[in-house]
Amino acid sequence: MKAEALQETSATNQATLPVAALEHLTGPMRGTTTWIAEKDVNITLNPRRIIHIGPGLMGGEDDEVIAHLRRSGETFEIEATGSRPIWVNGQPIRSIRLKHHDMIEFCDTGPMSRYVVFQNGQSPHATIIEVMSDAVAYVRSSHRPIGSRILNATGQVLRRLTRETTILFRMGVIAALVMLAAVAYQQSRINLLLHEQIDASASQIEGFSRTLARTSEQALTPDDLETLRRELGKGLVTTAERLSELERLSTASARVIAQSKSSIVFLQGAYGFRHKVTGLMLRLVVGEDGKPIVLPNGIPLLSLDGEGPVAERQFVGSGFVIANDGILITNRHLGVPWEHDSKVTAYAGQELEPAMIKFIAYLPGIARAESVELIRTSAQADVAILRFKNQREPVSGLRLAEKVPVPGDEVIVMGYPTGMRSLLAQAGEEFIKELQLVKELDFWGIAARLAESGRIVPLASRGIVGQASNDAIAYDAATTRGGSGGPVLDINGAVVAVNSAILPEFGGSNLGVPIDQVRQLIGEVPTK
Repeated sequence: MKAEALQETSATNQATLPVAALEHLTGPMRGTTTWIAEKDVNITLNPRRIIHIGPGLMGGEDDEVIAHLRRSGETFEIEATGSRPIWVNGQPIRSIRLKHHDMIEFCDTGPMSRYVVFQNGQSPHATIIEVMSDAVAYVRSSHRPIGSRILNATGQVLRRLTRETTILFRMGVIAALVMLAAVAYQQSRINLLLHEQIDASASQIEGFSRTLARTSEQALTPDDLETLRRELGKGLVTTAERLSELERLSTASARVIAQSKSSIVFLQGAYGFRHKVTGLMLRLVVGEDGKPIVLPNGIPLLSLDGEGPVAERQFVGSGFVIANDGILITNRHLGVPWEHDSKVTAYAGQELEPAMIKFIAYLPGIARAESVELIRTSAQADVAILRFKNQREPVSGLRLAEKVPVPGDEVIVMGYPTGMRSLLAQAGEEFIKELQLVKELDFWGIAARLAESGRIVPLASRGIVGQASNDAIAYDAATTRGGSGGPVLDINGAVVAVNSAILPEFGGSNLGVPIDQVRQLIGEVPTK
């Protein structure tokens, strides 16, 4: 009986002794707890930053004893051994008596553990600050995705609040948990919206890159010139021959063409995209050689940063001068070309907006280009008004017809169908050979050389009006892209419409904007 009583007393005394442990917060053992069962133990760290606690040297040959723990009353005293530093609560120590919840960092790079003391086999009640600080420490140190970190931290907080705190604390933190959940949800939504915004901007840039990567209908490469020259040299049916034959077959009035051609302008422009807030233009990213970087899928790399050339979308069209203070008439889809280009319109979102980079006009017989600016566009019809930016010599303009044509009337359509390709085809093989000798050949340079050599001349074709109304005039005069914005003339040389759209599905019929709508738009322009 005495032996049994002694054993019971010993067991009782042992049960009442405080028990210490290390809760590992970082490193490979993060989230685990190591109990300190002996009175005198070594702390060993191996190259993988795994901690062993026990007598003697634990683990493998490469392990190193970095600290010694020795019981001192109801707690332990830690002593640093060797050359590696031990930090307690952010301070380097050689020896110190540990207190409950001391933070111990082993060596300069961790790992970090929390020293805890359990009285009577029970963990001391944790405060809400301790619980929340542990959760924050976990969120900061974990390398998991942010959503997983928040979820795990919330679970850890819930578990500790239900197990380690008093009833008062548990009741008090219910409101805090609700707030935490709301904040976490809101943060998640903000992150989601931010990622969607970034993805949308990336999609805008990528989409615009794809558009730029497509072969432009107006841009001419050296290979294009070589192909055209070979066709001309071999006497094939060239674009020039077809267009010349088209003009001959049309039997258009030589008098009307001669009087009107000096007023028909060849329009050339380019636009890009700029950031609404910073004003930075979307640019091509160039490599060390100064050339644009093209991704493996053929798409040019674009960015709002850097000093590469501005990424531009080029276009050409026709227009004409009217006898009214140097005003030019053309289509709305040439004055604001990004509206007409459905492939590009979708890329301009809340962050980017289209901006005209360059807009110029060439007149027949004049070697230099003149800058033009948009004055007004019609909200109902495909028509726009331009004006020369700089003061220039007066140009004879076309007069506007007083009445709408009727079905059966003859009309003459003038302009630059197929753009620079038709102009080059008319220029001939020798001119193309000269262009091929130019190293820096681009969209703007070709047009400038055509103008310098007097080769910018509009084409004309004749047709019959099929239908006429206040909204549109339909006629069968042969034309194609590039001729948009040119004048539709009656047999007296007066403008009855502005060439607007081609309807190949209706036997090659074309549509024009009646001159009454042009006259109405001109009336909306304030006088100087």
